[in-house]
Amino acid sequence: MENKNSSESRGALIVLEGLDRSGKTSQSTRLHSFLDGLGYSVESWRFPDRNTGVGQMISSYLANESQLDDRAIHLLFSANRWEKRSLMETKLRSGTTLIVDRYSYSGVAFSSAKGLDIEWCKAPEMGLLAPDLVLYLDIPPERAAERGGYGGERYERLEFQRKVAKSYQILRDSSWKSHLFLAVQQTIDACCPVEDVEKQIREVVSDCVVTCQKGKSISQLWLH
Repeated sequence: MENKNSSESRGALIVLEGLDRSGKTSQSTRLHSFLDGLGYSVESWRFPDRNTGVGQMISSYLANESQLDDRAIHLLFSANRWEKRSLMETKLRSGTTLIVDRYSYSGVAFSSAKGLDIEWCKAPEMGLLAPDLVLYLDIPPERAAERGGYGGERYERLEFQRKVAKSYQILRDSSWKSHLFLAVQQTIDACCPVEDVEKQIREVVSDCVVTCQKGKSISQLWLH
């Protein structure tokens, strides 16, 4: 669903998705530097935002310091995104491009990997802002597990990450390629050298930012 009166120049909403240790954070940092160097107004965000009240509850859960029902933690992750929705839209309309490390797709992929119904997982995300570009950093779970720091948080277990990869594949086969979903979805081979991954991302992001500057409408996620 497109918002009316949104034909003015604006920033782009760019989301990086992928398994744990796929390189999202480092590529977000590199992309921020690239766009900033070109003179764009740009900010880097990540979800969960652990600085909010909801985010602190999520952080405790991820660090294995608390226990929550699978549905309860899913709704907290969703609430964490909703509490930033208004500011996100304000930033975009002011001309600031947002680079977001994880978004609704992570929430759905991880929760459905636990066995929750994928449509139930998507429901609380409906109406959040739809990205203009989704970059999926594709890496086999086994390769990601070899990277430094793996295993530090609750979800960084190889068998679980395999299930998450399958959930992402379902999303990529449906939502990301649906004509009802207005974002461009780009799969990036995250096994390539860091510089090669960065080059692939730069090319597709540059086109996206220009398109949004020309007045592409802001859309809402999974509403049709």
